[in-house]
Amino acid sequence: MQNLVIAPSILAADFARLGEEVDRVLAAGADWVHFDVMDNHYVPNLSFGPVVCQALRRHGVSAPIDVHLMIRPVDRIIPDFAAAGASLISFHPEASDHVDRSLQLIRDQGCQTGLVFNPATPLDVLRYVIDKVDLILLMSVNPGFGGQAFLPGTLAKLREARALIDAQDRPIRLEVDGGVGPDNIAQIVAAGADTVVAGSAIFGQPDYPAVIEQMRSRAAGMPS
Repeated sequence: MQNLVIAPSILAADFARLGEEVDRVLAAGADWVHFDVMDNHYVPNLSFGPVVCQALRRHGVSAPIDVHLMIRPVDRIIPDFAAAGASLISFHPEASDHVDRSLQLIRDQGCQTGLVFNPATPLDVLRYVIDKVDLILLMSVNPGFGGQAFLPGTLAKLREARALIDAQDRPIRLEVDGGVGPDNIAQIVAAGADTVVAGSAIFGQPDYPAVIEQMRSRAAGMPS
């Protein structure tokens, strides 16, 4: 399995100091910056658009930006996020009329591709497009709001997704988003995840380096 990637979600950051917040969390040991993009249509909340991605790139952020689109339809906004500096763009299959076409659009824009599965969405579509996917993101909460508790049923789904990935002949990231923190990261990684999104578990804490180090230590099975 690939090295653990920790991707703090800026949804939980202080937006009055967003550039500084992202600088701090990356300096503290985070690997990626995660964007939760909501449209108040596909999910019952509204967050931010490509201009925030562009602003962080202009601020000097060079780390990978992992964009999770919780919007419908997705194709219209994909080129905008790619132009704004996204590294990876993922979407929900039920939010696209043509999943294969949307994946190809992301790749044509020079970004890596991801598919996102809600807690009650089966992984069936993966069997037909896994050759075009660089990341599989499993939602461990119902999307739309930060700060929710992890749904334990995600662990079995992680194992299912890990088996599909291991049958491929190329690396595919397996990401989890929702309720992830130091208390459950060990079981999440043990079930097959190699990439974790954390919002309030990191940005809600006073010491970013300490909590990120604690997450890495527990994921590796070490006491912390």
